[in-house]
Amino acid sequence: MTKLTGKTAVFVTAAATMMFALSACQVDKTEEGELPEVNVEGGALPAYDVETAEVDVGTETTTVEVPTAEVVMPDEAEHSSNDGVVEDADPQ
Repeated sequence: MTKLTGKTAVFVTAAATMMFALSACQVDKTEEGELPEVNVEGGALPAYDVETAEVDVGTETTTVEVPTAEVVMPDEAEHSSNDGVVEDADPQ
């Protein structure tokens, strides 16, 4: 297995994020760009119209049943018959 270095992990994360972001929108080039003069006096970047994906986010209230547990402390474990093993206090 290949070990990832910090720079490699950052690059892979950035590339994956860009791929995800670009797959969720449509980009149309609306104006041509031009290269600057050799003496670096000007130039123009191309203009783009970007239509992003529409995302509807909602919330809902849900009740989650949480099991109860009994915790046996180490000093109590010496006197316990289960040798400190924690068991579900409410078996179903």
